[in-house]
Amino acid sequence: MSGVTFDYMEEYLRGLIPNRDKDLLELEKFAIENRVPIIQKETAKFLEFMISMKEPNNILELGTAIGYSSILMSKTLNNKCKITTIERDEKMINLAKENIKSFGLEDNIEIKEGECLEILEKLDNKYDLIFMDAGKGHYNHFLPHCLRLLSDKGVIIADNVLFRGMVASDDLVKRRKITIVKRMRTYLDIVSNDKNLITTVIPMGDGIALTKRR
Repeated sequence: MSGVTFDYMEEYLRGLIPNRDKDLLELEKFAIENRVPIIQKETAKFLEFMISMKEPNNILELGTAIGYSSILMSKTLNNKCKITTIERDEKMINLAKENIKSFGLEDNIEIKEGECLEILEKLDNKYDLIFMDAGKGHYNHFLPHCLRLLSDKGVIIADNVLFRGMVASDDLVKRRKITIVKRMRTYLDIVSNDKNLITTVIPMGDGIALTKRR
């Protein structure tokens, strides 16, 4: 379990979520068997809800992994949106390309290969929704670029912001995770205290932060 909320609550909430179609279930199974981090079941449902409500035309994702989230977002809008996703790991890139192709989404999902910060600096499109799910210790570094790229009514969804509960409690912090926890706290402080932004943090999955302009 995530360490963010009570186990019994997570089990109950996950039990309310219907199983996905066979192809997405296969991706979930692959991720579990190969220890590839993808969004948790309740986070996926929340993302699906946000996508269906916002109906974004252009989506930017930081952290592709095997392409699960991009595929989920595209399918939610019946493949009527354009998704740009960034990934640096060559193995993940190859797997994501295979998965995106198997879903017939090559024209809908574009993978930018390289370091997030380097690619963000070069982007100049506007995005209606930005899903932040890359290096957890760099969210505060990604933020200025994401705000520059965010459309006027766009929203930033940042995953893993409570990081197994460690961000909220020093008692849970593991020594090797101290830097990530400190930087994530910095990110949450920035988006929570900036008078030009509205942010809410939801204790779901591994913690989700929603940020938009006022």
